[in-house]
Amino acid sequence: MRMISPGGLLALVAMATGSCARGMSHADPVAISPEYYTVLLDSNRVRVLEYRLPAGRREPMHSHPAYVVYFFQAAKLRAIYPDGHSSESRVTPGETLYREALSHSIENIGDTEVHALLVELPSSH
Repeated sequence: MRMISPGGLLALVAMATGSCARGMSHADPVAISPEYYTVLLDSNRVRVLEYRLPAGRREPMHSHPAYVVYFFQAAKLRAIYPDGHSSESRVTPGETLYREALSHSIENIGDTEVHALLVELPSSH
């Protein structure tokens, strides 16, 4: 196995995942916020996204299938959900989280750019 670097992590996570579904009720984040997402891999088996959200910015409501997110640096975020409730969180460098399929908007309420890698996981269909 290669050392875990951003490129190595991307390769490792991409090989470990399966197919991806994007058919949820809100827009695909890449389609509505291409300035924040870079598609690193997109096939009929997986989609891997690099995410960068500058301090003070908020992206529109969008949806993800179940996914894993890896944070490259510390960040402070506010998630806003379709029903209007919100939650705030702090993440640390190297923190890795699993999220079920969801719709949300993210606001960077910290003073540094959010930089993360998202790996969209197989649909339950």
